[in-house]
Amino acid sequence: MEKLERIQPNRQVIAFIFMVFLFQVQTEPLRYSVQEETESGSFVAHLTKDLGLGTGELEARSARVVSDDDKQHLLLDPQTGDLLLREKIDREELCGPIEECVLHFQVFLEMPMQFFQGELWIQDINDHSPVFTDREVLLKIPENSQAGTIFPLKVAQDLDVGSNGLQKYTISPNSHFHVLTRNQSEGKKYPDLVQDKALDREEQPEFSLTLVALDGGSPPRSGTVTVRILIMDVNDNAPEFVHTPYEVQILENSPLDSPILSVLARDADTGNFGNVSYGLFQPSDDIKQTFSINEVTGEIRLRKKLDYEKIKSYHMEIEAIDGGGLSGKGTVFIEVVDVNDNAPELSISSLTSSIPENAPETVVAIFRIRDRDSGDNGKMDCSIPDNMPFILKPTFKNFYTLVTEGPLDRESRAQYNITITVTDLGTPRLKTEHSITVLVSDVNDNPPAFSQTSYTLSVRENNSPALHIGSVSATDRDSGSNAQLTYSLLPPQDPHLPLASLVSINADNGQLFALRALDFEALQAFEFRVGATDRGSPALSSQALVRVVVLDDNDNSPFVLYPLQNASAPCTELVPRAAEPGYLVTKVVAVDGDSGQNAWLSFQLLKATEPGLFGVWAHNGEVRTARLLSERDAARHRLVVLVKDNGEPPLSASVTLHVLLVDGFSQPYLPLPEVAPERAQADSLTVYLVIALASVSSLFLFSVLVFVAVRLCRRSRAAPLGVCSVPEGHFPSHLVDVSGTGTLSQSYQYEVCLAGNSGSGEFKFLKPILPNFLVQEAGRDIKNNSNCRNSFVFS
Repeated sequence: MEKLERIQPNRQVIAFIFMVFLFQVQTEPLRYSVQEETESGSFVAHLTKDLGLGTGELEARSARVVSDDDKQHLLLDPQTGDLLLREKIDREELCGPIEECVLHFQVFLEMPMQFFQGELWIQDINDHSPVFTDREVLLKIPENSQAGTIFPLKVAQDLDVGSNGLQKYTISPNSHFHVLTRNQSEGKKYPDLVQDKALDREEQPEFSLTLVALDGGSPPRSGTVTVRILIMDVNDNAPEFVHTPYEVQILENSPLDSPILSVLARDADTGNFGNVSYGLFQPSDDIKQTFSINEVTGEIRLRKKLDYEKIKSYHMEIEAIDGGGLSGKGTVFIEVVDVNDNAPELSISSLTSSIPENAPETVVAIFRIRDRDSGDNGKMDCSIPDNMPFILKPTFKNFYTLVTEGPLDRESRAQYNITITVTDLGTPRLKTEHSITVLVSDVNDNPPAFSQTSYTLSVRENNSPALHIGSVSATDRDSGSNAQLTYSLLPPQDPHLPLASLVSINADNGQLFALRALDFEALQAFEFRVGATDRGSPALSSQALVRVVVLDDNDNSPFVLYPLQNASAPCTELVPRAAEPGYLVTKVVAVDGDSGQNAWLSFQLLKATEPGLFGVWAHNGEVRTARLLSERDAARHRLVVLVKDNGEPPLSASVTLHVLLVDGFSQPYLPLPEVAPERAQADSLTVYLVIALASVSSLFLFSVLVFVAVRLCRRSRAAPLGVCSVPEGHFPSHLVDVSGTGTLSQSYQYEVCLAGNSGSGEFKFLKPILPNFLVQEAGRDIKNNSNCRNSFVFS
């Protein structure tokens, strides 16, 4: 039985996804019969064979049996195809006095949908005996009653029907009376007591007889009642009802104790024999429980609530009895008028609570509606709200199918609360509402979406490894695992970009980290793409562009391109004593590897042999004379120039310049103090002596010859002095134009020559020219040419 209980149709919850509904209804019902009181689980029929189906098809098509009434009396075993009784059936409880007791049911199949009508005829068995309502019946018969007079007796009740019902009455043998069984139009059998001969009260004032009611069962059952007969004095006028039969209508919702009608009977006798009392004549249990009659006034009132759906009319016998015991009979027909007192009923046969989105037309529920009222009160209209993507389809009898109108979108709406409203057409209208909650299950149909199509992140150079530099964020409109995202770095489009060693991404939250310290001077910015992939099946993904900008830090000190500080011997700048104030001695050229204000350079004269003689322009590094030169000024000067950037904190570098004052460019050069400090002091007098002698002699030609001779001497051998004379035509005119980072306001052309490896140098001041190359390129050229084999142009 536990197995059978699990397959009850009204507990199944199934889902149908189909393209076309095919409903087939059998025109001729299946007819079966079973005796009442048959044990539960008894075999009724083999539906697989009767329906012409294959083995296992009932189970495959989710077959179930639905009865018309609320109680399920039948059970279907889909594995065997047997139709069984769920419980014992009591025909009298199910059908009452109706002889043909038929239980209507439907067999419901799915995929495709089919309905088969069935009828189960309940056969009556003789399980009830006739029963009289009273144990004793009292009859008062006047002694002048004539032979052949008929006296009605109380009827017996037998719940069985047909041949098993009440068939006849008998009475115990006596000489004055016999019983006659009378059939009425309703099929009931009534006993009448027939007088056989005249009575004599003085001879026998009382009779006690036994009335026996027999049914037609095998063996027959019987019931008895004692009939007590009192012989009364003569009363020759019986009461008579004024109107008979009485017909009246009453609403089924009439309140209790409502008056229905009043009956009236008159008796021609006078005195006690003319006093009439009223009563119900041999009422059934339903009549006695439903109606009452006032013995004095004859008013009939309602004792029990009426229900048109159970009993539509009542037929009762009433009697009027006078004081002498004579009685008159009357008939009352009461018709119950239906009112709309039953709301429609809705019962769900199949329900699907979750539907995948994007699915085609799908069955949500199969249900049946009914109304126990009749006429317009029992007609119904079924509807759902108009703003829902669902439709109702009538199928079979009062069965409806709720289906989706088309594919649903969970992202637009994930849940629907559908209210099915069933309204009857009565007055006033009654309605029943049933709510169904339908969840739309997610399908992975939405790719992740980044909050931005591109991200720009900034990080300062020299950052610490594993520094969090920013985050990317994406969302997915799906739910559950379909909305769980995994972030990743996509292969860079530039194959030379070592992305894997630069950044990493947290796969769970999209946070980006710098894996190593970045160098602005090596890499100012780089781009890459990140991807977000959900965990759906199949997985969907999207990508976004990330640009990382490296911010410059002041981590590079200024680098002096000129004069060179790594030469074996520094060059000396020659300045004629006749130079005017503002004479350009040289220019300090420097660059800074940083950018922006970190690369803005300023120049400052830090130390000088004779302060006030020379000055440095702060913005371009030009070293110029600050005043006129005199004979009293020392011939050699050592200047320390500080180059400082504009970073925070500022970084700086210094450069040392050697300046030699000469009377024209024919004067012999003296050694630098850094090369031979002791010898330079001794040679100072010689230089002045030569100049004095040259001035006194005024022999310009001699001076020119001496100057040319000295230069020729310097060319033939490397002199220990820091200044050399080289003919211009000896070297090719290889000029490089270097543009600084804002250190000069205009461009100047210099020809720089370093003689051999001596570290000596010489400048020839030429006309200004426009810059052609960057300072950085000039710096690289200077570094790559440690000996003076080329000419450079610095600006």
